[in-house]
Amino acid sequence: MTFTLTLKPAAEYNRERIISLLDEAYACRSHNLKRSIDLTREALLISRNLKDKTLIASSLSRFSLFLMIMGNFKEALRLAKEAIKYFGELKDEKGIGDAKYTIAGVHYKTNNFHLGLVNLVDCIAIYRKFNDYHNLSRAHKSLGTIYEYFGDDKNAVKTYKEAIITGQKAGDPNLESNAYNNLSGIYIKRKNIKKALELIEQAISIKRQTGDIRGLGFSLYGRGKVNLAKKDFQQAERDFNAAINIHLEMGETIGLGMAYYKTANLYLQMGHLQKAKEVLKKAVNYSKEHNIVMVKYKCYLLFYNIFKLENDPVNALKYLELYHKEKDTVINSQTLKVIENYALITKMEANEKEALLQKAEIIKKKDIAEETARVKQDFLSTMSHEIRTPLNAVITIAYLLDDKVKKEEQQLVDTLKFSANNLLLIINDFLDFTKLDAGKATVEFRPCNFKRLFENLKNTYENLAKEKGLSLYLNIDSDVSNYYELDETKTSQIIGNLLTNAIKFTEVGQVCINIKKINSDQNIDELLFEVTDTGTGIAENYLGNIFESFYQPKTITTRKQGGTGLGLSIVKKLVELHGSSIFVNSVVGKGSVFYFNLKLKKSKPSIRVVAKNPDILSGKTVLLAEDNSINAMLIRKLLSNWKMISEHARNGNEAVEKSKLKVYDFILMDIHMPEMDGIEATMNILKAENPNNKTPIFALTADITAENKEEYISWFNGFLRKPIEIEKMFEELIKCL
Repeated sequence: MTFTLTLKPAAEYNRERIISLLDEAYACRSHNLKRSIDLTREALLISRNLKDKTLIASSLSRFSLFLMIMGNFKEALRLAKEAIKYFGELKDEKGIGDAKYTIAGVHYKTNNFHLGLVNLVDCIAIYRKFNDYHNLSRAHKSLGTIYEYFGDDKNAVKTYKEAIITGQKAGDPNLESNAYNNLSGIYIKRKNIKKALELIEQAISIKRQTGDIRGLGFSLYGRGKVNLAKKDFQQAERDFNAAINIHLEMGETIGLGMAYYKTANLYLQMGHLQKAKEVLKKAVNYSKEHNIVMVKYKCYLLFYNIFKLENDPVNALKYLELYHKEKDTVINSQTLKVIENYALITKMEANEKEALLQKAEIIKKKDIAEETARVKQDFLSTMSHEIRTPLNAVITIAYLLDDKVKKEEQQLVDTLKFSANNLLLIINDFLDFTKLDAGKATVEFRPCNFKRLFENLKNTYENLAKEKGLSLYLNIDSDVSNYYELDETKTSQIIGNLLTNAIKFTEVGQVCINIKKINSDQNIDELLFEVTDTGTGIAENYLGNIFESFYQPKTITTRKQGGTGLGLSIVKKLVELHGSSIFVNSVVGKGSVFYFNLKLKKSKPSIRVVAKNPDILSGKTVLLAEDNSINAMLIRKLLSNWKMISEHARNGNEAVEKSKLKVYDFILMDIHMPEMDGIEATMNILKAENPNNKTPIFALTADITAENKEEYISWFNGFLRKPIEIEKMFEELIKCL
């Protein structure tokens, strides 16, 4: 009998070998990531030798994914972009989606959350098209992480639940358990420890059954957080140490940085300050090495708390400044546009079906647009509250410290105040722009000392000009009245943005504010406002675009100038809100002139009660409802400076109970609180038989959208924003006397 041995051609054998290597690499990623990288590197080498574009693209995509997980972000990004180039030539849309998922991971694990969102949006659209539930689950889990970072827990929970559903459809319990980890963390924040423990134990059980060692490290870390919340410090320490050991073994960068940070937090709560500092130093060095921004700035805040406990104000202020500087780096002018991009996914799907569904689909499209607007508004509400609340503490502390620190420490306090106010200006740019864009902003005219307002504006920006060696001049014609009815805040925003721009783009010479009366009719004066500079100027082909949102001419956009690209857009909308228009004349190399007219009604001087009687609030009682203990402490300190007597309620329920016991002169009510929010607590006080149902109640909130919501307005005597506008709070309180 004769046997014939048939050998496969070498090329075919190598193709099968590459596919086998990639499959094995993906399968062992959860318990041996280093082997995954070795196998994928071998697959890439063979595929390059074969010059097979399909296999090169697949190998590049997998290799970049594993490098991203290991924390080699720079190389992961390079390989993923190369993979997209090959997938594009092959017209492989699914492959492009996989590579973009890796790119999204690189960006959101560093400090580019807006780019992470952009790429995740693209991934989700592609994966939906192919009903790829496995990758949809991964993408939704990553998107939920970004929402959670921004403090938008509502959307985070919704997205994590979507990750669980798609993970179940994919038949992969590990994908489910990944989302359980993150959901557990949100339930910890909501003080629902029982639910948090139930979810994390479920995740641990799945990880042990499937042998996902890398995932088990994250789940043990999650259980450590639950035990820390329970004050079971010994078990929490065991869990964190177990997670650290797994992450070290697996080469998991993000997980290791987070575990170091939480371990330091544990030691702080145990009172072991030296051990906490040792672990924190390790966490900071590690996060710097791997550019893990979210871990780094949390470590700075923890250092601040430790040094505060050690009564070391110099180091405490140093780390508080570092914390806010690091937070500042992740606020990006494109974030709001990204939220709009995410909404486009649904809009695109509606457009695809419109031909078939016609009238019904048009109605659906309208509903989607309304829902998109609501989601965007909720996001802005949450973002403003979550960022402005800690800023309230920083700015108020700086205000209270101003007269108390030693001379050699004054520079630290001044730097802290400047950094915090600068961050607040950036945030306010976003939020003000959104209100203007939605048509919800209004002008509030009040009697104003016109010339004093502009003197104050000049003084405010004079130091900024002096730092660059510039002169800042204010020229007001003698026939301009001293008093007009004016919206001081919006006028200050207009001039402030124009001055900031002028100083920013002027290196030599001067900046001038010129105000002239060009017309007069009985009690109305028409004034011409000009802000001129001797700066770089703007080329004629850019002049038509400079008032657009997020636009900055390429010729002048540098890191040195920075900015959000919203300033001139806000100026344009504010001037139009006054029924006028803004114009610009500019010559490259010589400078620019921005100018507009306003018609203003003359007024008489207003009498400021503050100046007449600074002790007018002495002895008055205040019930302060505030869930943030730091803010509560600072606000009570502020009230005590005015010789007021305050009591603190930690949530809405406690505020209602305290309001039943005695009459207060004022109630300051935070809107966003656990157990019972401020609006519900206020309704209970005003509707029920309560000794304080006639007491003035002020909404105290970092959510600037609240004062425009109809369901809130009727219940409160006024809205006091966080960070606290100290003079405004004083004036609002005395108005009620």
